[in-house]
Amino acid sequence: MIRFENVGMRYGSGPEVLRDVSFSLPPGSFHFLTGASGAGKSSLLRLMYLAQRPTRGLVTLFGRDVATLPRHELPALRRRIGVIFQNFRLLDHLSALDNVALPLRVAGAREAELREHVAELLRWVGLGDHLDGLPATLSGGQQQRVAIARAVITRPSLLLADEPTGNVDDRTGRRLLHLFEELNKLGTTVVIATHNEALLDRFRHPRLVLEDGRLSGASP
Repeated sequence: MIRFENVGMRYGSGPEVLRDVSFSLPPGSFHFLTGASGAGKSSLLRLMYLAQRPTRGLVTLFGRDVATLPRHELPALRRRIGVIFQNFRLLDHLSALDNVALPLRVAGAREAELREHVAELLRWVGLGDHLDGLPATLSGGQQQRVAIARAVITRPSLLLADEPTGNVDDRTGRRLLHLFEELNKLGTTVVIATHNEALLDRFRHPRLVLEDGRLSGASP
């Protein structure tokens, strides 16, 4: 699913934020990505969801070398990836339901089926009473759950999440992790960047550990 070989990455002419990173993740795996703030977790995720290309080394995604991938093929590849951003990236003029429905509409889903499916997922994440709420009327935790629902609504082949439980309480965080595990059981490869030690202890998935831009190890 994902393979990194001696990958380095820098922004512009600055220093490398990732150095000699090598690992591979098989299809259907579930990994936590951990490390202190500034270790490079978000930069590593950016390479995985094709927002950035490596400065050096090889990144292979779905069996394709991303450095040589033609630009016109990127959108189709990105549609196989669900991403949960730290800053949510919701569209302010769209309701919770329409934000979550957007990937399905882009894919050409029928409107009647779409609304029922989206409403069911929003109810599952505790937002059944906020289907028509605009992002500005929702709390940070509610916005985060909308963003998570939008990322998983298409059952992506690869789900990448940057601190997905950072704005919710522990109970909701555990429920969201169970949702990610259910997706994983259906075949989705999952990578979650988190600082939450309680979740790491409760959900015993393998860890990729970043330290100062290097992969310092993995723990079972």
